[in-house]
Amino acid sequence: MTRYSASARKAEVRLSSPVVATAPVAGGDICNATRIKLSDGRSALMKTHLNPPAGFFEAEARGLRWLAVEGGVLVPEVLAVDADCLIIEFVETGKQTPDSAIAFGRALATTHSSGVETFGAESDGFIGRLPMRNTTKPSWPEFYATQRVLPYLKLARDREAISAQDAALVEGLIGRLPDLIPEEPPARLHGDLWNGNLLWGTDGAVHVIDAAAYAGHREVDLAMLSLFGMPHLPRALEAYDEAHPLAEGWEDRLGIHQLFPLLVHACMFGGGYGARAATVAGRY
Repeated sequence: MTRYSASARKAEVRLSSPVVATAPVAGGDICNATRIKLSDGRSALMKTHLNPPAGFFEAEARGLRWLAVEGGVLVPEVLAVDADCLIIEFVETGKQTPDSAIAFGRALATTHSSGVETFGAESDGFIGRLPMRNTTKPSWPEFYATQRVLPYLKLARDREAISAQDAALVEGLIGRLPDLIPEEPPARLHGDLWNGNLLWGTDGAVHVIDAAAYAGHREVDLAMLSLFGMPHLPRALEAYDEAHPLAEGWEDRLGIHQLFPLLVHACMFGGGYGARAATVAGRY
């Protein structure tokens, strides 16, 4: 590790602790990540952005703290947050084992069932680099339609990332959501739960980062894990279902809750994500 003065000075001011070394961390496509070694032997991860949207890092920090419930998924401690950076506990990564996946499934069930009252959140947030509305709603179908699917469907159309015909297929599903999705109490969601946001620690546990947290239907997190993959996913889902049994037909509903991340990817990356969302919607 090398001491880069700009990163070191920024971390020292926010942590009130001398920095002895820094090193870039690969993997992010939105922020720059730097590992910080402190004089007391601790390591931290600092995320920075040259021109972040207002409240960007504050929203992530708020979500990570909100997810940190007893017995739930492990979340790195937030050490400092400011308008232009976030500093969290550094997680040393190790092997991706079946036992870790099983423990993660059980812990995720605990997180989901840890007591929230309404769908949404007190503040808006971000999904990737896109704004994400969290206005509370009394039912999940209403929240999912107005806060998740329709805003990104419109943005995808504006960016010509989905055709009018494909958009109509997705929109046509909205009115049927109350009949398709069973009622459940709100769950404490990570909100962007794909394998890139899982850290398989040397402690044998799976830690979650980059939260886009809010209260929603618990099948959302499972749908995203299934969409983008996770090592030993069947083991994790089986353990989850044993700890917090899922409603009948949950596997057949995964596509409904995959519409949101597919549309977000269409907005951000274009490609075939818009058409893929329409194909999924057409199944229902």
